[in-house]
Amino acid sequence: MEELNNENQVVETVETTDTQIDQTLENETPDTVTFEDLGLDEYTLKAVEKKGFVTPSPIQVLAIPRLLTGDTNLIARARTGTGKTAAFGLPIIQNVRGKSDHVEALILEPTRELAVQTCTEMQSFASEAYPRTTVLYGGASYANQIKDLKRGCEVVVGTPGRIKDHIERKTLDLSKIKYFILDEGDEMLDMGFIDDIEEIFRHANPDCRILLFSATMPAPILKIAGDFMGEYDIIEEENVIDEALLIDQKYWVVKESEKIEALVRLIDISPDFYGLVFTMTKSDADRVTRELDLRGYEAAALHGDIMQNQREKVLERFRMKKTRILVATDVAARGIDIKGVSHVVNYSLPFDTATYVHRIGRTGRAGTEGIAVTFVRPEERRKLGFLSKNIKKATKSDFEEGKIPEIKEVLAVKNERVIAELKDKLFKPVVECSRSECIETTAELDNTSEPPVVSIQPSAYSTTGEGTSTTVRTELLTTTFTNLAAALCENQDPQQVLAGVLSVVYGDQLSSRHYGKINTKSGAPRGDQKRIFISLGKRDGYHAKEIADYFSELLHIPGRLVDDIDVAQQFSLVSLPVASARKAIELSKSNRKIPHMHYDDKEEDRGSRRTRKAAFAERSERGDRRNREDCKDRQSRAPRGRLKAKSSKPNVHTQTERSSSRKNNAAAYKKSNKKAERF
Repeated sequence: MEELNNENQVVETVETTDTQIDQTLENETPDTVTFEDLGLDEYTLKAVEKKGFVTPSPIQVLAIPRLLTGDTNLIARARTGTGKTAAFGLPIIQNVRGKSDHVEALILEPTRELAVQTCTEMQSFASEAYPRTTVLYGGASYANQIKDLKRGCEVVVGTPGRIKDHIERKTLDLSKIKYFILDEGDEMLDMGFIDDIEEIFRHANPDCRILLFSATMPAPILKIAGDFMGEYDIIEEENVIDEALLIDQKYWVVKESEKIEALVRLIDISPDFYGLVFTMTKSDADRVTRELDLRGYEAAALHGDIMQNQREKVLERFRMKKTRILVATDVAARGIDIKGVSHVVNYSLPFDTATYVHRIGRTGRAGTEGIAVTFVRPEERRKLGFLSKNIKKATKSDFEEGKIPEIKEVLAVKNERVIAELKDKLFKPVVECSRSECIETTAELDNTSEPPVVSIQPSAYSTTGEGTSTTVRTELLTTTFTNLAAALCENQDPQQVLAGVLSVVYGDQLSSRHYGKINTKSGAPRGDQKRIFISLGKRDGYHAKEIADYFSELLHIPGRLVDDIDVAQQFSLVSLPVASARKAIELSKSNRKIPHMHYDDKEEDRGSRRTRKAAFAERSERGDRRNREDCKDRQSRAPRGRLKAKSSKPNVHTQTERSSSRKNNAAAYKKSNKKAERF
């Protein structure tokens, strides 16, 4: 009874603390809340100002006051890129001030990249010598890490595997820590760290304050909370966590051999492309990087075979935008959190929705907009159909087919960009002046000790706006280049000479030869496939997967070649390779155990995917309506006293009379198909 009362007292204390916090902020709107309102002291506010933070994010508003007051354990639900590091980092910086002979706080991260990033962020919050922060992760030298630990540190950031190793080596003692922060909890579970986390918990101070940050709340997360956290609060961003991602999501249907061409067009048509390209395998990452390099694009690969020190260099160059294209595998890209990424390209279609969401989450972060483009092979349309519904549900935004830009569209954008860049480098804005002022200014320039420059005449001005104009930057017009220009233009038309120079410099970039051909006619019938009708549908227990398996077994072809499957109640339409379609129809004609099939002439002239879907739905509805009318008509003519009308004949477009199919004939077809002769 006393234990129960103590638990109730704890709950009441938590509720009182939360009420006080809510009362503090109840008169504030999200636009008016400042970091000062959250209870940060002058020392920490200086760090905030140094970082350039102006307004706290929703998760910071919820978490910081709770971490500064009381000792309640906390589970915070928030997406990556919403300021979670500052949400737990600023209170730790404020509460852990002086030098300590033991570790005060442990922060667990799922990946080495995220651990390094969090450590750097924590160090940037501390404007004085303390607290000291060190990072422990696999692939780095044990000796250097042990040296840092012996030297002393108040905050340790690390990955579960390496933290566990240091505990076993007895080079890391967690028996006195005050804070245990588990960041990206759901990522930890996905990567199989649950056992390591539980082992680390057992060596930690049982009275420490536990903070768990996660984008989702799966059952294992709540199990950890129940096993180790005792009493805890759950906070989450209202109206933010479930809002649509600010990412423009498109997919392009493109053959495997044409993917690199599509990627090049996407890069060139996008102003200031700064993006991640995800591949399925390490060899694909290396190959795509090599192809881009051969075409003159600065790209780098990131995958598991790259040494840790090299990985850090690659990420640093990408973070500084010296490399603007990073080609990575999923494992290598775990935890990458780099601001300003404009594009994410799924060079390979991911296997599941979770991987897709993780990939595109590298862009559109912290309220910014991003673009995600997924390359889908024609034979992957059926797989895409399974994914797209879940993708829309998970991201709460549209995921539709996009148009691959034509070469002329790409060149038009590149031309404008080249002109804009040259004008920015060549010209500078000046204020309009009278002719006498211009001549006087020119004379002053000619009398200086600087190299001679081209005289500035009033006619050289080009108006860019009311009261302003531009002129060539005088610092570019040195003796060397003016003499070269004079030599090139001697007895020549200057405009033609300039055109020739531009052709030499930009000829390869602005030529259509830089690009290969892509079949951009989305939804057009492919010459290597034929559309056929088969008298199997949902009534027979068949859906898209069963239809694909049926043809795969019947024709001995991979299921991925059974494409564009539309299933109605009593029939289905599928696209097959020409030879396979011909063989299927021949089998149907020669073997009565195989359901009727014929070429679907009505679908030969096919438009867009959406138009075909609408036409298919209309055909299916007409067939169902006619079938219902036939049933009613037969029932009305049936003799009185009959308890049940005979089962109606399925409404299919047959060319020869067939025996009526029974309602449960799906099993019969499957069974007879195994006994059918193989041709």
